[in-house]
Amino acid sequence: MAGLTHSALRTLLLSYGGVGLLATEMLSARSLPVENESLSPFLVRTTEERPLSYQLLLTAGEQVEPAMEALHRLQADVVDLNLGCPAPRIRKAGGGSALMDDPVRLRDLVRRARRATSLPLTAKIRLGEDLDSERLCAFCRMLEDEGIDLLTVHARLRGESFCRKPRWARVAVVKEVLSIPVVANGGIFSVDDARRCLEQSGADGLMIGRAAARYPWIFAQVARGLYNLDIPEPDICPPVAYGRFVAALQARFRPERRLGRLKEFTHYFAANYAFGHHLATAVQRSASMEEAWSAAMDFFRRCDRQGLERLWEEQGPGDR
Repeated sequence: MAGLTHSALRTLLLSYGGVGLLATEMLSARSLPVENESLSPFLVRTTEERPLSYQLLLTAGEQVEPAMEALHRLQADVVDLNLGCPAPRIRKAGGGSALMDDPVRLRDLVRRARRATSLPLTAKIRLGEDLDSERLCAFCRMLEDEGIDLLTVHARLRGESFCRKPRWARVAVVKEVLSIPVVANGGIFSVDDARRCLEQSGADGLMIGRAAARYPWIFAQVARGLYNLDIPEPDICPPVAYGRFVAALQARFRPERRLGRLKEFTHYFAANYAFGHHLATAVQRSASMEEAWSAAMDFFRRCDRQGLERLWEEQGPGDR
C-alpha cells in the first residue's frame, strides 16, 4: 500500500463512512525521528483522520525508542509493527516478513516496543513460508506473550502474489490459539468477499487494502451489509470520488509529491470502468498534474458523462 494510504485516500474513505481504523503508509523507524511532519507526505494528516494507526518498519533494536518517541509526539492512536511485507528490498534490509525468519531478534524488538509505549500495539503478518501450522501458531503466541494487543493476518504465504486466492481458512488456525483479537486481510473486494472471509476465518474484524483505492465506498458497504451500522448508503459516483482525491492532493501535498500518488491511485481506481485501462495509461503517461487531470476529464467525457456532470456540480466546471 506504499503510495496509497496517505491523507488524501484516508479522507476520501471517511467521506463515505464505515471505517473503524485508518492506517498510514509504512514508516521507516530509522527515518521517522527526523521527518518533518508538516512536509513529509507520509505524516501529513487532518484532524478528522482518527483513529489512526501508524505502521512502523523496524529493522534494529536501537531504532525502537526514538521511533516511539516520535509517534507519541505525532499523537498516534495505535502503533502497528509491519512483520509481513514480502518486498525483496524490505526483506534485504532485515524488515517486514524477514523478521518472521528471526524470532529471537523479533522478540527483542517487540519487547522493546512494548516497554516504550502504552499505546495499543498491533502487528501484521503473512502466513509464513509454508503451511506448517505448528510453527505459525508458536510464532503468533510469542507475539501475544510479548504484548501485542491485536494481530492482523494477511492470508497468503510469503511468496504468494496477490493474484493467488487468499487462504482465509488458515487465519482460523491462528484465531484458535490466541486470546487477543485477530483481523483477517487479503482478497476482500466486495461485501460477499467480506462475508465469506469472516465465515472461513472466524476473525474478529477485517482489514481492507487494495480495494480501498479501487472502491473507496467499500467500507460503508461492508459496515451496512455485514455489521448493520446505521450510516447512509454510499452515493457511488467515480468522477466525484476522483475529483475529491485530486483536490485533497492539491491541498495537502507539495507539488512534487502529487503526481506519483495520483498515478498510484488511478492504477487501482480505473478498475471501476470496463475500459479503465485507458484512464490508467493516460494518467501514467502524464508529466504533470494538469496533464493528468485533463486526461482524466477526457476519459470521463467519453465513458461517464453523467458522473462528470456531477463532478462539475460539486467542484465547478474547471477545464471542460
